[in-house]
Amino acid sequence: MASRGTRYTEEQIIRILKAVESGTTVAEVCRQYGVAEQTVYRWRNKYGGLETSELQRLRTLEAENSRLKKIVAQQALDIDALKDLVAKKW
Repeated sequence: MASRGTRYTEEQIIRILKAVESGTTVAEVCRQYGVAEQTVYRWRNKYGGLETSELQRLRTLEAENSRLKKIVAQQALDIDALKDLVAKKW
């Protein structure tokens, strides 16, 4: 049984949600893993229906999205700096 305040990995969360989907009551799963029912419902909204392989793909896409956002932000800064440079009278 997990102690209070334990952080679960996404894989563990999916395993817990699969236990609920297989017919175990939410209350029983909560007692078994030491989490609140609200936590299970929140996890279900976020991770419901995901497989472990899909979770890995989701992580990859989120990392790529974050990287691309940083690139776009840097380009916007570069464009702004170049506009300032061009706007100055030489």
